[in-house]
Amino acid sequence: MSKKVAIYRKEHFNAAHRLNNPLWDDAMNKNVFGKCNNPSFHGHNYELIVKVIGVPDAATGYVYDMKLLSDLIQENVLDRFDHKNLNLDTVEFKNLNPTAENIVVVIYNILRDKIAPAFDLQVRLFETERNYVEYPIN
Repeated sequence: MSKKVAIYRKEHFNAAHRLNNPLWDDAMNKNVFGKCNNPSFHGHNYELIVKVIGVPDAATGYVYDMKLLSDLIQENVLDRFDHKNLNLDTVEFKNLNPTAENIVVVIYNILRDKIAPAFDLQVRLFETERNYVEYPIN
């Protein structure tokens, strides 16, 4: 089979964050980020969907072993971000505003380093049921 197939792995994590630009005063941050600028932080139940695209292996029929993909996500994303305050507990967001847009790019970069370049990769992150981001856009 020489046709590419997409596989998807859905995971879940919970994390707190505060959207804030340290170069702005409190009024500007509150005006731009609203409730997301709460000095006491706030949390989300994130849904993560990782899409891997490739040609199924002739011997296994797999594009990518789903157990391996699940383990990669667990070890490199969930263990790092689940039940954490993204602003305070992670190095990735010490100096990067943890917007959904920035979080999805960070997760993509983490996984891209672990998944061979022969596979296309896309990450979709739901911050709420109605709001989600994805990276990269093809």
